Amino acid sequence: MHELRLLAPEARVADIGDALEALDALSVSVEDADAQTDAEQALFGEPGLPPPREGWQRSRVVALFQDEAAAREAATLLAAQDFFEGCTLLGVDEVADQDWVRLTQSQFAPVEITPEFWIVPTWHQPPAQARQVIRLDPGLAFGTGTHPTTRMCLRWIAHRAPQGRRVLDYGCGSGILAIGAALHGAREVVAVDIDPAAVESTVANAQANGVTLQAGLPDRATGSFDLVLANILAMPLKVLAPLLCGHVAAGGDLVLAGILSRQADELREAYAPHLALQVADEEDGWVLMTAQRPR
Repeated sequence: MHELRLLAPEARVADIGDALEALDALSVSVEDADAQTDAEQALFGEPGLPPPREGWQRSRVVALFQDEAAAREAATLLAAQDFFEGCTLLGVDEVADQDWVRLTQSQFAPVEITPEFWIVPTWHQPPAQARQVIRLDPGLAFGTGTHPTTRMCLRWIAHRAPQGRRVLDYGCGSGILAIGAALHGAREVVAVDIDPAAVESTVANAQANGVTLQAGLPDRATGSFDLVLANILAMPLKVLAPLLCGHVAAGGDLVLAGILSRQADELREAYAPHLALQVADEEDGWVLMTAQRPR
């Protein structure tokens, strides 16, 4: 395979990308040409806010083609287009053959939640000290144990084992929190998500880990629960405050994640009419917030 590399100003990136796809590029990637320099600019905004701009001032566009002839033909055709003005051809280079599966797998090692509780991809052996293991490979749905919000939720579950409790995982993603609750003794686990792909992922991951749970769209969540988990983002958590709190049974716990440290006060205020939230854990700028409904 060969890659075609281009330098394009912000206004030309969309047209260049569309043209490369029309020219049968196997893939097209765009990155900040000024990354790791003083000219580097942030592109993505904070959760819930729009990005400060649509694209980088200068972008490096890399397109992958099956062979050198296809890459060079694409370069020639692009250079003849009006929208190529201001763009620069950086080169056409051969891409060394690699075992992409092994390369991808090497990026995902076992994740320690506690010394005895680990998230382990299927291509790794569990550590000797692991007593509880979730087998989980990277997939389309969020939740592999590598993000601080997921780790904090799982730590809470491990330390407060929901033995015999009815648990709701709202916004289940990969189902990792629901599976963790089931492994720690929950008597019933309901996992829901607005994304059907996440529901499918949860079902498959639960089967792979030998646990039983109910998975479906949000209307599957009915009644009250002894533990309600929601690892989403601050904005939807604020909107969902009445719904989530309404599912918490007397004496039950609410555990929320996906919240930046600076957003903790906003969440406290949003949930104040229902339950009193407090910060229970913090990692890498993210917080875990919990509340308990009085009996």
